[in-house]
Amino acid sequence: MKLQIAKGMRDFGPEEKILRDNVVKSLVETFELYGYSPLETPIVERYDILNAKFAAGQESDVAKEIFKLTDQGKRKLGLRFDLTVPFARFIGMNPNLKMPFKRYQIGEVFRDGPIKLGRYREFWQCDVDVAGVGNVRADSELICLAIDAFSKIGLDTYVEINNRKLLKGIIEDVGIKQSIADSVVISVDKLSKIGKAGVELELKQKKISAAQIKKLMTFFVLKGSNKDKIKFLKENIKSEIGVEGLEEIEKMISYIPAVKRRKVIFNISLARGLGYYTGPIFECFLKKSKIKSSICAGGRYDEMMESYVGRKVPMTGISFGLDVIGEALKLQGAETVKTTVKLYVIPIAGIDCFSIVDNLRNGGVKVDFDLIGRGISKNLDYADKLGIPFVLFVGPKELKLNKFKLKDMKSGKEEILSLEKIRKKLV
Repeated sequence: MKLQIAKGMRDFGPEEKILRDNVVKSLVETFELYGYSPLETPIVERYDILNAKFAAGQESDVAKEIFKLTDQGKRKLGLRFDLTVPFARFIGMNPNLKMPFKRYQIGEVFRDGPIKLGRYREFWQCDVDVAGVGNVRADSELICLAIDAFSKIGLDTYVEINNRKLLKGIIEDVGIKQSIADSVVISVDKLSKIGKAGVELELKQKKISAAQIKKLMTFFVLKGSNKDKIKFLKENIKSEIGVEGLEEIEKMISYIPAVKRRKVIFNISLARGLGYYTGPIFECFLKKSKIKSSICAGGRYDEMMESYVGRKVPMTGISFGLDVIGEALKLQGAETVKTTVKLYVIPIAGIDCFSIVDNLRNGGVKVDFDLIGRGISKNLDYADKLGIPFVLFVGPKELKLNKFKLKDMKSGKEEILSLEKIRKKLV
């Protein structure tokens, strides 16, 4: 048998897994700093929930990328493609939750789509969502959270924002039927990927007239500062829904503290591909990186719950791509480690060091030791290759004195210390 991994899937060795775990730790610390609590939902969901119009949306590419399953009862199931739809399903099944309900969730999601740098078929998302807040303060808070999270991780990013109401208003003002508005929005969302000509071709294929396409593009290729764009839109947007969306954009920007506001860009062509967004939308990008796709994205989806259970629950959220964040850190040369071990114990002359190791572990030191009886030089080489920062020598002499030689593998410095002092030094 030829051992292979499924296309678009990956293994993570200790070096990469430690890096990813450190990213998760930083994210969780930021999420909890902002008042969010953890939630966990199943990887497998009912297919009808995943494929509903108010979930992926039939017009969305994501709907075509769902991994489909059938259980032994012939029920149609699917692997979750994000963590937002399961969150909405959880809210719908638990009507007595106290609002606002703020949660974060971290886990694998799956999409049977194209593969490129930073994009895989199995990937991890780190989601932050809040249910029960109908105003855009919650959206502004999520943008601030994202900026703080990436600052903590050590990535230089910026945030693009827009509003689906504004997009629908532009489409309405141009004279395009609302029945195909979502389809037009999905084409517009591809502007940065396939360019102006590619979007115009898609719109033409959707029977949008040349005059309408030209008018649409005057909005979507607009340059200038946030204030310049808002001024232009105030002068040109006539529809009620468009005006409402523009007002929400202004409020969102005003709530964000000035120091963070410098990282926020109003991008009128930003649309987000998923069909469930109803208001503010946002995406984070890296500055000066080979990775051009977003590393964090989200938006408001107020209508999802009404479609599920017949009652309206305002909701908004943002999702961090753990895989693409990991790729970004590696590209910028982030320091990596090969093991979590901080101390490696080398027994000398066949000494049984289990009790010594146990003592250190009980004191909170991350310890490994030689299990196969190698010599000192081979053990030192092993510790060096794994990048273990300290080694401890345990022999008959050391046991008799109850003091042990601790070696700093980086500096080469050696000290004779008691176990108590070793614990204090390494914890």
